Amino acid sequence: MFAEIIVDIAHSAVDRRFTYRIPEGLPVSVGHHVLVPFGLGDHFKEGFVVARKETSDYPEIKDVAKIIEPYPVLLPEQIALAEWMQDAYHCLFVDALRLMIPAQLRGMRIKEKRVHTVCLADGLDVEAALDSLKRAPAQKRVLELVARINAEASVPDINAFYPNSTGAVNALIARGMLVEQSETVFRRPQKLRIHTPAHTLTEAQASAAKAIDEAMDAQNGSVLLLHGVTGSGKTEVYLKAIEDCLKKGGQAIVLVPEISLTPQTVGRFTDRFGDRIAVLHSRLSAGERFDEWRRIRLGLADIVIGARSAIFAPTERLRLVIVDEEHESSYQSESQPRYLAGEIAAKRVRELGGTLVLGSATPSLLSYSRALSGKYRLLELKERVEGRPLPTVEVVNMRDELLMGNNSIFSDKLVERLSECLGMGQQAMLFINRRGYATFVSCRSCGYVLKCDNCDISMTYHKSESRTRCHYCGAVKPLPKECPNCKKPFIKQFGIGTEQVEEAVHRLFPSVRTLRMDTDTMREKGSYERLLSSFHRGDAQVLIGTQMIAKGHDFPNVTLVGVVSADTTLNLPDYRAPERTFQLLTQVAGRAGRDNLPGRVVLQTYEPQHPIIRFAKAQDYVGFFHYEIMERKKLLYPPFSLFLRIVFADRDEQTAERGCLDYAKQLEAELLSVLGDEGKNDLLLLVAAEAPIARISGYSRYQIVIKLLRTRRLKSAVRTITAFHDLHRTVCREAVLEVNPQEMF
Repeated sequence: MFAEIIVDIAHSAVDRRFTYRIPEGLPVSVGHHVLVPFGLGDHFKEGFVVARKETSDYPEIKDVAKIIEPYPVLLPEQIALAEWMQDAYHCLFVDALRLMIPAQLRGMRIKEKRVHTVCLADGLDVEAALDSLKRAPAQKRVLELVARINAEASVPDINAFYPNSTGAVNALIARGMLVEQSETVFRRPQKLRIHTPAHTLTEAQASAAKAIDEAMDAQNGSVLLLHGVTGSGKTEVYLKAIEDCLKKGGQAIVLVPEISLTPQTVGRFTDRFGDRIAVLHSRLSAGERFDEWRRIRLGLADIVIGARSAIFAPTERLRLVIVDEEHESSYQSESQPRYLAGEIAAKRVRELGGTLVLGSATPSLLSYSRALSGKYRLLELKERVEGRPLPTVEVVNMRDELLMGNNSIFSDKLVERLSECLGMGQQAMLFINRRGYATFVSCRSCGYVLKCDNCDISMTYHKSESRTRCHYCGAVKPLPKECPNCKKPFIKQFGIGTEQVEEAVHRLFPSVRTLRMDTDTMREKGSYERLLSSFHRGDAQVLIGTQMIAKGHDFPNVTLVGVVSADTTLNLPDYRAPERTFQLLTQVAGRAGRDNLPGRVVLQTYEPQHPIIRFAKAQDYVGFFHYEIMERKKLLYPPFSLFLRIVFADRDEQTAERGCLDYAKQLEAELLSVLGDEGKNDLLLLVAAEAPIARISGYSRYQIVIKLLRTRRLKSAVRTITAFHDLHRTVCREAVLEVNPQEMF
C-alpha cells in the first residue's frame, strides 16, 4: 500500500501530494500525522496522509518512517474541506490543513500530560518496612505518609508535604516498597458557572427551536437566520436546539465573535450540559488547547464553544453549527488563509447534512437579504422575553454642549443619568471604541503628528504606561517633551480613549469603582473571566470598554449604557461604515435593562440627524436595512457588486509600487479580454494606488481595488483574477488576494 502525503512545509513549490510506501506492519490510515524522509538529504519532515492507494507509477519510493500520533489527527471530511479551501481562499493546501489541528501538535511540541502516582506494594508489611528504613529517614517519612493516606499519591503531592522527596520516592520504588503507576489527565481550562434555569420557551422561541429541529431532521444542509432583538432570548433557543441535537446523537459547534464572550457563553452552557463541553480559543494555554482538541477528537465532548477557529473542531457527528452575532467582522481571518468562519460552517453542514443557525439582533445586510430571498430561512424574535421593553435611547447633540460651554467628555445628560443610576445602586456601562488615553499626539505650533517609525499610523498615548504605542506593530515611544519637528514645547494629546473616560468618571464620582475592558487590560490569561465575574458580582459599578463590551453580555443590574462618541466609526472610508455603526450602537444599547429594571441609553453624537443615528435610536433594524440597501443599490456596492483587493508589501517601496502597477496593467488587459465587449462594463473599477495605511511593520504597501458588477459573468471574472494571481504573486515580498475584503485599509 502507498500513502499520498502533504509534507508540512509552507511553500508553493512543494505544496502537492508526495507518494510514500507504507511499510508492512505500520498501520497508516488517512488523516495520520507521520514522519517521512524528504529531499535529497532525506531529512525527516512531518506530513499528513491525505489518501491511500494500492499502486504507484514511481520506480523509487521512500517509506513512511513513523506514525507520530496513534490515531488519525484529521478526519476525511476535514481533508476534503482543506482541498475546497485551497481553491476558495487561494491558499496552500498545507496552510488549510494546519488550521485543523493545534499548532503545538506540529513539531511534536506538546504531549499528553501523565500524572505519576505511587501506592504501597501489595502485601507490604508496613511496620517491618519502616523498621528497615531507620538509616534512611527521608524514605521512612515518605513511606509513613503514603501508608497514612492509604491511597494513591502523586509525586508532586508528596513533594508538597516533604520538599525534594523525589529521590526518596524512587528509592522506595527500587526497593519494591512502593509501586509506580501512571495515568493520562486532561488539562482543562477554568470555567465560570452561570446558573441559567431552563425557562419555558415563549411562543416565538418555541417556534424557532422547532424550525431548527425540523431542519436537523431534514439533514439537507440548510441555513437558518435567527433575527432577534437584543434580550429576546436567542441563547435559550440555542440551548434547546443543542439539547435536541444531542438527543439525535449529534454534536454541535457554537461560535462567538469575541474571546471576551466565551466565559459567559461557556458558563451558561456548562450549567446546562456539564462536562460535555469543550472550549477552543487562542487564550488557552498550549496544553489546554491540545487536550480540549483531543477530547473532541476522541469523542469525549459533544459541544464545542469557541471563537473563529473552533469551526475546524474534529467533530465526527456534527449535526448543528450556531454562529452567534453572525454579522461580526471578527469571523474573518486576518491572515492566510483569509477564511470566513460562516462560509466554512455552511460548507461543513452542506457536506454533512447538518444545520447552520446564524443569530443576531443586527444581521449583516447580505445575510438578511438572503433570508428575504428565501435562500436562508428567516426566524424572528421580535420582542424581549417577558415583554420587557427595549431601553429608552436619548440622543445628545455634542455641538450644543460645546455652545453651552461644556467641553468635557460627558454631556450634562450623561452625567445626570450616571448620577441617578449609581445613586440607586445600579450599574452602568460606558462605551468608547478607542483604547488608550488619547488617540494621537500632535504639536499645537506646527501641526506635527507623532507617528510610528515602522507604520504610517499615529501613535496612541497610554497614560498608565506614560508612553505612546502603535496599535499595529506594538512599537512604543516615550512622550516627547518638545516637538521633534519644530522643537517647541507645545506637544498635546488629542482624542478620547478608554483610559481618559475612566479618569473622567473618577473625577466626577471619586468613590465609584470602575473596571476597564480593552485589549490593554485583557492581556493576561484568565483576565476575561476575572473581570466579567467581578462586574457580575457587583464589585464595580461602572464598566468602561471598547467593542468588547458591546455585544452578548448579560448583566441584570446594568440599567444605563453611555455611548461616549457615536461618530467614531460612522465616517470611516469604508462602504460598510454605516452598517457597522448601526450594528455597534444597537448592540451596545441592548446591554441595558435586560432584567426587570428598565434601561436607558445616552448616545452622544455630533451628527444627531444622520439617518444611521436615527435608526439606531429607534433600534429599527428593518428600517435601517431598507434604507441602506437602497443606498448601496444606487452606488452599486455589495451585494450588487463584488470587491476584490490585492495588497502588495515589500521592504523596498519602489519594488512594491512597481510590482503593483505592472500587475494592475496586465490584469486589466486580461480581464477585459475575458469579459469581451458584452461584459466590459462589468468591470466597474480597477485602481492601483498606495494603500490608505502606506506602511505597516516596516513594509511599504500598495493595493489594487477591483469592483465587479454581479452578472452571469462574475464567476468567470473571479476565476481569471485568481488564476492570474497564481502566476504573478511573486512580484514583491508579499501579494495577498482578498475576495470581499473585510476592511480597505
